[in-house]
Amino acid sequence: MNYDFALLTEELRQIRRDLHQIPELGLQEYKTKAYILEKLHSFGITQTEEWLDTGVIALIPGKEEGPAFAFRADMDALTVTEETGCDFASRHPGCMHACGHDGHMTILLGFAKYLAAHRDQLKRDVLLIFQPAEEGPGGAQLLIDAGLFKKHPASCIIGCHIFPQVAEGKIACRKGAMMARNGEVDVHIYGQSAHGAQPHLGSDAVLAAGAVITGLHTILSRNVSPLDSGVLTFGAIQGGEACNIIAKEVKLEGTMRAFSDEAYDTMTRRVQETAAGIAAGYGCKGEAVFRHMYRVVNNDSRLVEALQTIAGQAYEETPPYMLAEDFSLYQQALPGMFFFLGAGNPEKGYTAPLHSASFQFDESILTKGVETYAGLLELLQNSGTF
Repeated sequence: MNYDFALLTEELRQIRRDLHQIPELGLQEYKTKAYILEKLHSFGITQTEEWLDTGVIALIPGKEEGPAFAFRADMDALTVTEETGCDFASRHPGCMHACGHDGHMTILLGFAKYLAAHRDQLKRDVLLIFQPAEEGPGGAQLLIDAGLFKKHPASCIIGCHIFPQVAEGKIACRKGAMMARNGEVDVHIYGQSAHGAQPHLGSDAVLAAGAVITGLHTILSRNVSPLDSGVLTFGAIQGGEACNIIAKEVKLEGTMRAFSDEAYDTMTRRVQETAAGIAAGYGCKGEAVFRHMYRVVNNDSRLVEALQTIAGQAYEETPPYMLAEDFSLYQQALPGMFFFLGAGNPEKGYTAPLHSASFQFDESILTKGVETYAGLLELLQNSGTF
């Protein structure tokens, strides 16, 4: 499929800037949905569907029977007040595309325009997924539960993330685990209140919480294999009423992440056991409440090899990151690959991390994203692997 992708560059820049100005939170992406539908229809793509109220699915039919090749972009923004100073900054106060989702949607729209111009060369259907609520509560699982792949069977799914820790113009990926499974945990310590001058009449939840915190941080060093990686961080603590009252309740709030289900399950079990056991030693009750979120981003080796072929000299192997992505939930249902599109460029000042109020990137990388998707599709539909 010969195509001059540079012809898309200016249009992609404008689309990205349009989307950047209308950031919306998860499951509230109504303006974004309307914009995406208008663009798809302008490209001549008419087989579109609305899912979860704000999600958009586009189907570009191929000539042969068989499951579709799926590509996904996330749509939602963050509760961040933008500080970029750019002339296309967010028009929604307190909300910003600070994680590159405006770029991801732009790449998929550019890919849609490319597909519309080459639909006569498509062997099998291509499914474009504009997914709401990646940042929470996890729109990928909501789409799966709503029957997306029952209605539109797919052989594999591909997605990318603009990433400032990879150099601009590079494509980074790895086989197997690339991003972590994650969850949130609240540890509640329940004691008995008493006057601070008579501590023996109560059960001090603050004292117990201190011991619980210390105990929890031994889980990774003593219960998880040294060959596995994990993170257990408690970043917030609430408790107590006054300086002269024995506290009756303390709440610890934390995050937990691991690169394997086995390590994650061990951490979950030991957090509950440790909180309960240590608290009991102080005459208190300890319990943990978990919110299990995303799974390990586990890339199919065959898809990664295809990406290496397409990217050529631009490809580099990324180290795994303890970041999490709900793209991983698609990978529970079918083979998938998630890769990083490099955006870091200190000379241009593009060094701000994801979720930063100053996050920005050079929009020329979006053309690279479209070209990579197109190359992957051509290789995959000719290989017969999926």
